[in-house]
Amino acid sequence: MELKGSRRAPAGRDAGLPPERDTRGDATRVVVIVPHLTRRAAEEGVHRSPEARLDEAVGLALAIDLKVVGQMLVGLSQVRPATYLGSGKVEEIAGIVKAEEAGLVFVDAPLSPVQQRNLEKAFSAKVIDRTALILEIFGQRARTKEGVLQVELAHLNYQRSRLVRSWTHLERQRGGFGFLGGPGETQIEADRRLIGERIVKIERELEQVKRTRALHRASRKKVPYPVVALVGYTNAGKSTLFNRLTRAEVMAQDLLFATLDPTLRAVQLPSGERVILSDTVGFISDLPTQLVAAFRATLEEVIEADLILHVRDMSHEDAEAQAHDVESVLADLDIDPTDDHRLIEVWNKIDRLDEDGRTRLFNTAARREGDARPIPVSALTGEGMDTLLAAISRRLAQERVSLAVDLDATNGEGLSWLYRHTEVMERREDSEGRLHLAVRVPPDRAEHIERRFGARRIKN
Repeated sequence: MELKGSRRAPAGRDAGLPPERDTRGDATRVVVIVPHLTRRAAEEGVHRSPEARLDEAVGLALAIDLKVVGQMLVGLSQVRPATYLGSGKVEEIAGIVKAEEAGLVFVDAPLSPVQQRNLEKAFSAKVIDRTALILEIFGQRARTKEGVLQVELAHLNYQRSRLVRSWTHLERQRGGFGFLGGPGETQIEADRRLIGERIVKIERELEQVKRTRALHRASRKKVPYPVVALVGYTNAGKSTLFNRLTRAEVMAQDLLFATLDPTLRAVQLPSGERVILSDTVGFISDLPTQLVAAFRATLEEVIEADLILHVRDMSHEDAEAQAHDVESVLADLDIDPTDDHRLIEVWNKIDRLDEDGRTRLFNTAARREGDARPIPVSALTGEGMDTLLAAISRRLAQERVSLAVDLDATNGEGLSWLYRHTEVMERREDSEGRLHLAVRVPPDRAEHIERRFGARRIKN
């Protein structure tokens, strides 16, 4: 049946699921509802289209293996305190839920506990909001101890005000915790005191993890490898770019939040310099505040990075709105998104553009001057990789100090130390057997090398 006021998924996908999943019959059936406040959007100048929001909401549902049996855009003039949606739409959706035998309704909006309970009564089905679904996705994607702890902390903080045990009819057998959990899941404690105790315990464990990560970062700082972090909207192609640059095999799929835990690999630039490349979790609009706070330790890889690559999907119709969302999260992390010396915009997925689109994109990029100029690339085909690597080398060189060091050929210990703690750019030996090296180091290390070796600064 065709849903009134809804948009069906493309033919051949059976309302959004890949064909190989259609015959299984074991996935929770979900109706996706995307409310959009038309008047507020006009007042606030929101540029994200309702259709793009619906596509993203369906993508979130598919990312957690839900079977999308219906999807609907609902225009609102105002939010209803009791049910968020108007009474007419609530009745219409209830009819769709019953007809499609859906066990879950995903409302892509922040619902209060009262609104959630009232909608569950009206739909006779479980209702979750955007925050709950994103937390559930993160719960499934987390693999490291730190990731699992961070998701659970965000989950418990979200649940603290709700304190309900109504998730058990949506079953899955594997262990863990979550909003869609079943017999194999750890149940959310119904007592506020128990939740509080668990939160305190997790926070203590995360502090230990944070100290361990700080030690790892301190160890890396002893090695002269700059850190380059990838950030961007979820599904912008960060992991594909990471794999292309590092020849790694990090999970990279056309899927929202395919990568959660950070991954670090060494990359050698054309100049011979080695850097540490860090792939981080993708950002998204209206990222739950609980997750921004909980994942701050993970995102410290971004905070501490020498250079940040903002990867953008330039084939997406809402590329500008997505960039704005990423910049907002960076600002929450106290990173200035307008700092052109520290950030490079990487305009990805140019392979998806037609000839006219590519021409406009390259012309737009060329009009920006200096460090503000973005780098158009295709992580999938490899186009633009040489230009990107050269830009990384050039930008890192601007932030580092070049020094000239003279050594006796017999000073093997000093030579070994320089190779371990600096980037040796040039080495030559004169007729008297003395070594002359040109090295590059972060500014905070230059003075120590000047004192120890009598080094002289070289103008870049």
